Amino acid sequence: MNSRILIALPLAAVLAIPAIAQTSSTQTQATAPASTQSTDTATGKQPLQPPSREGFWGRVNPFARKSYVKRQTDPIRDRVNELDDLTAANGKAIKDTDDRAQAGIKMASDKADMADQHAVDAGNKATMAQQSAQQATTRIQTVETVVSNIDQYKASNQTEIRFRPGQTMLSKQAKDALDEMANTVKGQRGYIIEVQGFSSGKGQIAIENSQKMAESVVRYMVLNHEIPVYRVYLVGMGNAPMPGDEDAKAKHLSGGRVEISLLKNDLEQLSSNSSGPMTSTDQQQQPK
Repeated sequence: MNSRILIALPLAAVLAIPAIAQTSSTQTQATAPASTQSTDTATGKQPLQPPSREGFWGRVNPFARKSYVKRQTDPIRDRVNELDDLTAANGKAIKDTDDRAQAGIKMASDKADMADQHAVDAGNKATMAQQSAQQATTRIQTVETVVSNIDQYKASNQTEIRFRPGQTMLSKQAKDALDEMANTVKGQRGYIIEVQGFSSGKGQIAIENSQKMAESVVRYMVLNHEIPVYRVYLVGMGNAPMPGDEDAKAKHLSGGRVEISLLKNDLEQLSSNSSGPMTSTDQQQQPK
């Protein structure tokens, strides 16, 4: 009996030692000062404590229960899950920031392109305005020149019609010459036609004959070519010499003649410049 007691006592002591060690370790961990723990972590929670020696067996306890193992691994699993959530939130925040940055960059680029386009349009309008101003200046100068020379007519074409003595009717050759001259002034402005009649003889009779020959020329041009009467200036010169004829008195005029002179000023030039083909600037400025 005594031998059994002696054997049971050491065995009980051996089994009690691990339990006492585990209990003391748990109490030591529970009573650790909180002032030594830091909360400066990504999750804002206290960091996990390093594993301590667990009882008599150290870190590996062959007699540990499932509840003990679960109690040790649950904080680790929770902390890992929290870190995963925090990583996902950070990734989403970074993506949102990048999207906003890209949108801002695109908006700034679009505004820069729009500003460039406005600058190009402004440059084109300035060029068009300069061209219009230059054209207006040119036209004003042309108008000033024409106005200053509005009463200055220059001889453009001259024709002479011959008449037999006592004849005032136009021959076919005379009509052809008048047709050719009248065709050159159709649709034009800024011209006058000067008709001077000359006749042989003396005194009033020569003047009347020269007047009749000049009137036949004017009548033909007005009726057949619709030359405005106000553009025709007629005068019967009688037997007066033509201006510029040298030794006119020595010449003997047989029958009569009519001198037709076409005189022009710069008004036709102004009309052609004003009604000329539109330039590219005029076409762009023309209202649609």
